[in-house]
Amino acid sequence: MCESRARGYSRAGFSASVSPVGCLTSRGSFVFEEKPGPNERGSGYDGGELPISSSTEPRLNERIRTPKVRLIGIDGSQLGIFAIADALRIADEQDFDLVEIAPLADPPVCRIMDYSKFKYEQAQKEKLARKHQTKVEIKEIKFRPKIDKHDYETKKKHVVRFLAAGAKVKVTIMFRGREMAHPELGLNILERLAGELGEDAIIETQPKLEGRNMHMLLAPVKKKEVKEEATKTDDSPAGDVPAENED
Repeated sequence: MCESRARGYSRAGFSASVSPVGCLTSRGSFVFEEKPGPNERGSGYDGGELPISSSTEPRLNERIRTPKVRLIGIDGSQLGIFAIADALRIADEQDFDLVEIAPLADPPVCRIMDYSKFKYEQAQKEKLARKHQTKVEIKEIKFRPKIDKHDYETKKKHVVRFLAAGAKVKVTIMFRGREMAHPELGLNILERLAGELGEDAIIETQPKLEGRNMHMLLAPVKKKEVKEEATKTDDSPAGDVPAENED
């Protein structure tokens, strides 16, 4: 009988979760043995299912541990209920994967497919969907109640440029001191700006006074494409068509 002593250091060939244990043999030699740590399973472990790398990933091929499965073919046809060994053999003969798509069904539903190709196509669809997502930007332009004509025209050009780029524009009138007694000056500027923009913008939020600032939110107008008629109908009466002279 040998006496084992746990060592508090690691040795080459042992993982971080394996404890090197020394054993003194009857011949007086000292040997090391590997014993799995609390986070590692030994080679003879056969309890339960193998760990799955991700909770969102379905189980594939040998990771499917149920005795029987309902099998769906590569073309989507129902093949019936098979033992897991037979289902794996059928998928292997077709050089495809066996994928568990409904683990909670009784028996679980598995489908034969090229899982790598499926994952690639799904990634491409998600990438395309993200590309087509429209992100609306909100720009802000600030005016003063007593703004001069030159500054007004410059800021108006910025508003037009932002709207043409598809962004919304928050127009802010900033009041100071005694200007608060005349909010109509700011309202006149906002109404003038909205009127001059015409059909290029719509007022999404009407002018509203909040503290010392008055705000108005403008949104771009989506121009509708005018569809031309494919065929033209001749509506002119027959009497309007000059008749050919007969010789």
